[in-house]
Formats: sequence, C-alpha cells, structure tokens
Amino acid sequence: MTVRFIGAGPGAADLITVRGARILGESPVCLYAGSLVPAELLDLCPDGAQIVDTARLSLDEITDLLVSADRAGRDVARLHSGDPSIYSAVAEQVRRLDEAGVGYEIVPGVPAFAAAAATLGRELTVPGVSQSIVLTRVSTLSTAMPEGEDLATLGASGATLVIHLAAHRIDQVALELRGPYGGDCPAAVVAFASRPDEIVLRGTVDSIAAQVHEAGVTKTAVIVVGRVLSAAGFPDSYLYSSTRRRTTH
Repeated sequence: MTVRFIGAGPGAADLITVRGARILGESPVCLYAGSLVPAELLDLCPDGAQIVDTARLSLDEITDLLVSADRAGRDVARLHSGDPSIYSAVAEQVRRLDEAGVGYEIVPGVPAFAAAAATLGRELTVPGVSQSIVLTRVSTLSTAMPEGEDLATLGASGATLVIHLAAHRIDQVALELRGPYGGDCPAAVVAFASRPDEIVLRGTVDSIAAQVHEAGVTKTAVIVVGRVLSAAGFPDSYLYSSTRRRTTH
C-alpha cells in the first residue's frame, strides 16, 4: 500500500492534475487541509471513502492516520494545496513515514505562484529583464529564515521575487525591498489565485502596501516584485527569433 501526497493546485478544483484526480478517485482514504483545499475535490473520492479534515490535527495525529491506513492495507491520498515541493510540510511527514517503513509517492501540482502569474498575464522570466525567480517567505514566530535569506539580500540579485505567506507583513516587505528594487519597481499581490474570490492588486513597491491594507488581504496570497511585471520593448527569445539560423535535415 502507498501514501500519495497530491498537489491539489492553487484553489480552482479543475487545476488538479489528471494524475492527481485519478489517484484521488482510487483511494479509500483521503486526508486534506479543509482551510486550503477546495471542497469540490472531495467529490472525486470513491463512495465510502474515509475523508479526514486535518486542519485541526497535529503532525503526530496525521502521521498516525497515514501509518494506520497503510498497516490496514489501504491506499491514502494526502491532499496539499499548491505543489508539495513548496511550503507544504511534506518533509516532516515523509521523514516520519521513512522511520515507520511506510512507502509514499509525491504527485506534483500547480503552485500558487504559477496561478498568480497566469492571473497577472505575465511571464516571470523575460529576455533581457530577468531570467531568475526567487521563491521565498518572511520569518514568523513558527518559522525563522536561515541567515542570508532575508529579503534585502535576496533582492540584491534583481531577480523576480515571489514572496509567500507574507501578506500580513506587507509593510515590512515593502520597506526591505525599497533598497534593492527601488520604490518605483512594479509589484503585485494575488490572493486566492484561481478561486472565485480572487483578489488582484497591482502597483509599485511604494504603493502596494496601502492597496493590501485597503483590500483587507492578510493570507492566502503571493507577492510578486520585479521589472518583468511591466516589461516592454525586450528582445525576442533566441528560440523564436527571426534571425535564428534554422537548419533543415
């Protein structure tokens, strides 16, 4: 039997992958975070499936459920919002499964930053503007940032910066990024990306905080900062350039 960690996508129920939907429909046990995963996805679970909302459970309680289901010979679908590779707490869970000798598989999903970029109608890597994306967050009481991963240091590269789990500290974010990016650098905040209640805010490093406060956005949002958000007049990428020499075989 296998525990499968499935990326449920950024919010819209139809943004789960085909593989994720198939596995969910075949799993007699489903664990999901009720505050983050769309309830419509649970309609894909097979009749009679054991469905558990883990929003109020501790990590040890969740692990006990995963291990117990495996010991009983039942496959488990463990739904996580976005993609399991980013801020999902999968690392803590698979460490415990390894210790318990329980097999697992990770099924990728659409991450929130990709959904936000789609909403903004922007590519986050633009020729001659930025070819790098930094995915990060800010320190909290529960999770400190390692040395050298503060926003000012990361922003010194000038790369496109995508900040998760930080809307409630937008004033601090804007203050720290004003130095490396400049107050006029384009910035955007997308909350509840891909969901019916999606909120999209566009401005600059200097103006975005006021918009976030006015909109009342405090969670389930990503902050995007970088010149790619207003890029114009940039060169075509080499792959599609009309000057590229093409060889016919």
